[in-house]
Amino acid sequence: MSLSYSYIKYEHREILLKARPQALYDISPKGTVPVLLLDGNNVIDESIDIMKWALKNSDKDSWYENNIEKQDEFILNNDNSFKKKLDNYKYHIRFPELTFEEHRKNITKDLIVYNKILEKNTYLIKNNITLTDIAIFPFIRQCAHVDIDWFKEQFPFLHNWLQSFIDSNLYQSIMHKYPIWEERGKKIIINDG
Repeated sequence: MSLSYSYIKYEHREILLKARPQALYDISPKGTVPVLLLDGNNVIDESIDIMKWALKNSDKDSWYENNIEKQDEFILNNDNSFKKKLDNYKYHIRFPELTFEEHRKNITKDLIVYNKILEKNTYLIKNNITLTDIAIFPFIRQCAHVDIDWFKEQFPFLHNWLQSFIDSNLYQSIMHKYPIWEERGKKIIINDG
């Protein structure tokens, strides 16, 4: 979303995670996505770093100009603590040391905090969108879709926040189904005028 928001022109390469091409490993030995290759040599291979790089280039609505320390702390907690709980909840079959209900109880603690914030504010840091909202949104979306009816009932403010992003023009503009990238296939250029 940040690349689209900042109107960064880039070549999009859609891959299958179960069949990662060698070209991905040639760019970043980690083999994780997303990866952003800059000028042939510099690589950014962490989502949050790609978002921050995009916002340094263009941040017309000041997503990452205020409350930076608070935003970084919020995002770091999400990427560490919440992400682990989300994986355990979403893939509970793989983590049988706890029941599904116990995994749900663990993640509920974080969701309650987010819901309480959004009971008073429009967004997670203030009443304007910040990088925090954009960085955390995909994780909340994944969490909600484990059991959307339960999520909607338990966390109405968080659900409304989530739905506002899903319904946004920005989100809708990036949710395209792209063909799987092929070495000699047609290039897909995003934000190309």
